Amino acid sequence: MKFVAYALLTLSSLIVISGCTPTVILGGAAIGGVAVAEERSVGTVIDDATIKTQVMNAIFQKSEPMFTSTSTTVIDGVVLITGEVPTPEDRVTLTRLIWGVKGVKEVHNEIKVEDRESVGSFASDSLITTKLKLQLLRDPEILNINYSVDTVDGTVYLMGIAQNEAELQRVKNHAKEISGVRRIVSYVKMKAELNSA
Repeated sequence: MKFVAYALLTLSSLIVISGCTPTVILGGAAIGGVAVAEERSVGTVIDDATIKTQVMNAIFQKSEPMFTSTSTTVIDGVVLITGEVPTPEDRVTLTRLIWGVKGVKEVHNEIKVEDRESVGSFASDSLITTKLKLQLLRDPEILNINYSVDTVDGTVYLMGIAQNEAELQRVKNHAKEISGVRRIVSYVKMKAELNSA
């Protein structure tokens, strides 16, 4: 079931560059399948996908290089943006663009100003993210569909919805075991918090 939901999530987020505007194609059945497997409602999944599309479009319209050097995750209207930009002003610009999108409740700007020594850092970050996603997929005590993972300069950023503190701790423990992880930043919310809201 976890694998099927993960496959549906992957298939549901195809990005097509049409002219100068990125468009996200979302299959209704795929979104429904993912929403059933995770804690967000179908409506929230669709709202988050819409927000992400609008954020990506705003960034692309402002700067194609900024679009390609950043990554966004949206869960329950909360936007996490990671990546690197050339100047501190670009970092502020991204925050302003995100807040300009309807439905955004909160912004976590984890953008860094470029100071990388080599392209090797990007490859290492991608490897860390892939390894952690695989660990979460293999762990039967973790609902991996509820988590988003991004890595920048060895810092692992977690976003999503945890069933409880024990599950979140398992996710963090998996991250700690991966070579190259320097720090873990969690923006994960507890399922109980969402149910009481």
